[in-house]
Amino acid sequence: MKEGFKVPHTLILLLSMMMVAYIATWIVPQGFFETITLENGRQSVVPGTYAQVAEQTRLTPMDLLVAIPRAFAAAQDVIFFIFIVGGVLAIARATGTIDALIGNLLERFGEKPNVLIFMVVFCFAMASGAIGTAGEYIPFVLILVGLCKAMRLDAMTAVGMIVTGYGIGYGVSAFNPFTVMVAQNISEVPIYSGIELRLAIFIPFVLIGFHHVWRYAKKVLDDPSQSMTANLPCPLEGRDTNSYPQLNIRHKLILFGLVATIVLAVWGISQRGWYLYELGAVFIGWGLFTVIVGQLGADKAANAFIEGVKDLATTAVLVGVARGIALVMEDGQILHSLVYGMSLPLSYLGAELAAVGMFLMQTLLNLFIPSGSGQAYVTIPLLAPVGDLVGVYRQVVVLAYQFGDGFSNMIIPTNAVLMGIIGMAGVPYHLWFRFCLPLLLKLMLAASVVLVLAVTFDYGADVQPNLQTEMQQND
Repeated sequence: MKEGFKVPHTLILLLSMMMVAYIATWIVPQGFFETITLENGRQSVVPGTYAQVAEQTRLTPMDLLVAIPRAFAAAQDVIFFIFIVGGVLAIARATGTIDALIGNLLERFGEKPNVLIFMVVFCFAMASGAIGTAGEYIPFVLILVGLCKAMRLDAMTAVGMIVTGYGIGYGVSAFNPFTVMVAQNISEVPIYSGIELRLAIFIPFVLIGFHHVWRYAKKVLDDPSQSMTANLPCPLEGRDTNSYPQLNIRHKLILFGLVATIVLAVWGISQRGWYLYELGAVFIGWGLFTVIVGQLGADKAANAFIEGVKDLATTAVLVGVARGIALVMEDGQILHSLVYGMSLPLSYLGAELAAVGMFLMQTLLNLFIPSGSGQAYVTIPLLAPVGDLVGVYRQVVVLAYQFGDGFSNMIIPTNAVLMGIIGMAGVPYHLWFRFCLPLLLKLMLAASVVLVLAVTFDYGADVQPNLQTEMQQND
């Protein structure tokens, strides 16, 4: 086989993107929209207020270098959560619980990998769409990698199941509180309105994702050399087992503790506003519970925890550097300029093309604003009035936003959760990009069709705000 271009390490790719962002701060005009503070304390941009700065800020090479440790600080919640989860899962594995769970799942699904893949994609999509789960999937990575390895699949299949469910769940969510509800509130359309369409497209989009993952998995089953990660070390290397322990009462209690931990985390997120710090705390609690129930000695538990943390050092570095790309753009004052420049052409398009254009714009902007709610506060106040001008109802604007934010979460390297997942699984970013890009294009095509049909059939006309009031004022 001829040696061609060798794709650099994921860390080099991310650092290169930081350099590109740094160069862009010298080229792209710098400017800001005015912002207002909403009742919930979040900053929202004011349409029509964009202005270039009087004096441009020129970032120095030192600023670029300083951005790297600042990025680690900005991503500390994700980094420490990954460390905690890795350490606690290593404790659970030391008790034999993880191996016993894998053995039990093999008995149930060993001959039906397609059923397993569909169930994982479907369940993760349901959870992401309903309550906005994302980082909560990190604990499942090594479990699914081990299961896929035992089923003669590979780490790419495991990551594909998780990330596909996560991305599609966010993209077609019926009532995700962190994206759909936020965007509808900013757009001044009723919360939960338009849910019928979002529920109707959920299963078709899940099937697109399932088909993509299963098609790849079947190729690997038929010919292991077709695996994209065949020549890469598995993160579970050296921990292979040909036999799995029976799932005994202690294992079941530990797994019950894991389920209770996830339920508590979901409750805390939805009712108390918890995020990764609190989630890390409840996983530490599960780790202590596991040590007691599994009857591990203190030293053995401590060594297992440290080994688990050490295994994820590379992942933590990638997550930290990934945050630096957006940080450089914020420091260089070009983020609002990019949003403004992308929104201008939309006002010259017809309604159908404008809706698709909004979707594409949100997809690109997700690279620079990986926070779903943060992206809503920046873009929705600008796109909603544009939609009013070109005949795109605000409900469609929200739909375009959530498609753009959700699906691109599966591939953008600035998404800390994605980098954490592929890092834990030992999958380099360039290989994940090759796997995910065709799926993303299929989802984008389907989403564009949905948007065109939504405009054609006046989706959201019944909840378009202020139309009657404006007509009366004009009279």
